Amino acid sequence: MRKIVLPDYKKNILRAILSLQVVESEIPKPAKNEVLVKVHAAPCNPSDIAFMEGGYNIVKTLPAVPGLEGSGIVVDAGEGAENLIDEKVCFFSQDDRDGTWSEYICLNKKNLVVLDGQMDMDQAACFSINPFTARGLLDIALLHSVPCIIQNAAGGQVAAFVRQMAEEHNIKVIDIVRKKESADQLKKAGAKYVLLEHDQDFEEKLMKLSAKLEATLALDAVGGELTGKILNAMPEGSEIVIYGGLSNQPVSGINPLGLIFKDKIVSGFNLADWREMLDDDYFDEISKAMQARFIDNTYKTRIQSKTDFDHITSGLTNYLRQMSAGKILISPK
Repeated sequence: MRKIVLPDYKKNILRAILSLQVVESEIPKPAKNEVLVKVHAAPCNPSDIAFMEGGYNIVKTLPAVPGLEGSGIVVDAGEGAENLIDEKVCFFSQDDRDGTWSEYICLNKKNLVVLDGQMDMDQAACFSINPFTARGLLDIALLHSVPCIIQNAAGGQVAAFVRQMAEEHNIKVIDIVRKKESADQLKKAGAKYVLLEHDQDFEEKLMKLSAKLEATLALDAVGGELTGKILNAMPEGSEIVIYGGLSNQPVSGINPLGLIFKDKIVSGFNLADWREMLDDDYFDEISKAMQARFIDNTYKTRIQSKTDFDHITSGLTNYLRQMSAGKILISPK
């Protein structure tokens, strides 16, 4: 089989992409409770970029195969997983073994989501992370019964799912973006409350709007100074949940008096931990409900392009130039 290998972590992502190699290796054999999946496709996510830069929480023994999620068909199984052979699945992989940018991958069966036969396999390749991240974040909003949430990186895919899911539960959303073009696109698509983070009066606008709409929960995919600006502008008793670090900067600018005297909270969300806490039946219920929305096109991941192993360098380089346009899918052929 063939797989894409990262020889070394490199802080410069272009150098990391240029260093990727396509190598041949033996097809692995699944152990007990494991399956062998023939990969249909795998996306490149911001987390994959951070991984190749050596700046992600997941660190693998080098050389390593990148890729945290994908879709495919189970073609072999070890003891305890034989019932999964021939199933269409999507999967999530973050342990110290080959990632998903490979022709075949061995996975523990607990890292699979068995798919409805009608599920589109390209959409399924992007199903394991962003939709479930959005659902996990929505669960926090539902737990706290908030009438409105704030989210940055609002032009991204997780934010798009959060917006849809929030609307289904009558939760208002204040969207924060960097570019006017993104703001215009969101408004055109029906987003009601959109703020530009670089406006001079951004914090004042956010303070007034969050007080008016009782937005006491914020979802932060960026970090850096923006975290502080958002939390400082929120009402008393607010919480900001950090689930990404797109700025590559430490969280900063938080007024400590807000934490001390206004009962404000900074917390984090990790998809794997959330999944681990869920009862299997509840997770299956969530998965089936979300798959149904993908099948009827209520939910959809934006996919801008596809590439194969032989064109991985040019494909990823082009993706870097326009990441906001949607995902890139990587397929073995």
